[in-house]
Amino acid sequence: MKKKSLIVIAIIIIVLLVDQLVKIWVKTDFAINESRPIIPGFIQFFYIENPGMAFGTTFGDGVWAKYALSVFRLFAIIGIAFYIRKLIKENKVSIPFLITIALIFAGATGNLIDGMFYDYTFGVDPAISSNWVLNEFNMPIYGPDGEIVLRKNGFLLGSVVDMFQFTVKWPSWMPFNLGGTEIFSPIWNVADASISLGVAMIALRYRKFFKKEEAEDETHTDSENKEVVIS
Repeated sequence: MKKKSLIVIAIIIIVLLVDQLVKIWVKTDFAINESRPIIPGFIQFFYIENPGMAFGTTFGDGVWAKYALSVFRLFAIIGIAFYIRKLIKENKVSIPFLITIALIFAGATGNLIDGMFYDYTFGVDPAISSNWVLNEFNMPIYGPDGEIVLRKNGFLLGSVVDMFQFTVKWPSWMPFNLGGTEIFSPIWNVADASISLGVAMIALRYRKFFKKEEAEDETHTDSENKEVVIS
């Protein structure tokens, strides 16, 4: 049990540290929309700020949608934390399964940190389009002195810093207008990658993770029933 706890804690700390260090570096060293190659023709840094979830998913526009998203993240993280504690305490599941849950927890927490604290730490940059209040034509709204009206800011309202972008494109001969377009266009961060890796591991190893647990539960139930009959 102690070994499993240490593994889970180590994964969470490592993912959070790497995620936040990369975000702080990009936030302080890049201009918005600046790109820098990592592996030319394959992946690059491209700094944007994302008001939504992983890969730009949102609950809608406006301050209440942002609050709803942040509160959803917060409750999801609390739920996952209790689930991890339950799994470790019962000591029934394998270490690989705990690793997948730890990756999802760490990724969700990493993005929540941005929303909770980045507006206080870095302020709200008028040059970043996700900080603007938009009109019905999706254009920025200007104040009486010609300044761009900025979004509400503060606790739970910060945008997530994204910076990784694949630049691999489909061959020109691909049908359905895919030729020459990017194979995977969303911009993401370490936290998004951690969540995606955890979910992918669960999807790929679902039978191994959950069928084994169900079999153990059935064995445990059968043993209890036999004891009752014997007594």
